[in-house]
Amino acid sequence: MKRQNKSLLERFIHALGFEVLLLALSAPLGAWLLGRPMTQVGMLSVIISITAMLWNMAYNAAFDRLWPVSRVARTVRVRALHACGFEGGLALVCVPLTAFALDFSLIEAFMVEVGLLLFILPYTMAYNGIYDAARARWIARGRILGTTGR
Repeated sequence: MKRQNKSLLERFIHALGFEVLLLALSAPLGAWLLGRPMTQVGMLSVIISITAMLWNMAYNAAFDRLWPVSRVARTVRVRALHACGFEGGLALVCVPLTAFALDFSLIEAFMVEVGLLLFILPYTMAYNGIYDAARARWIARGRILGTTGR
């Protein structure tokens, strides 16, 4: 079976859907768990989401430039190091931001970051698994925009 290439529009829709659903789930849950107003946690969640998307683009561009797939095979080890680097870099920004926004200590904000990561990892796996299954059905029905490589 030939590999399906994703258009820029599809990549945007995938990322936007990921973030919108994540915000819809995490903001109310975070407000409830942290005992903070939904507006406070919701605004922080939006800021973190935007930060994560911008960091994702910058980090992946730098990673691909420094360690291109033509030179470095994407082994499990490389993918694990990539993920740790991404999350570590994001935490450097988000922990102080969370501490400031919620009036927490850096340790408390770090614990919130750990809790968020424990939520996001299974969420990411589930979202992408469901998206990939839906995408396969959409392609089979010819309903995906900008897809190339049938």
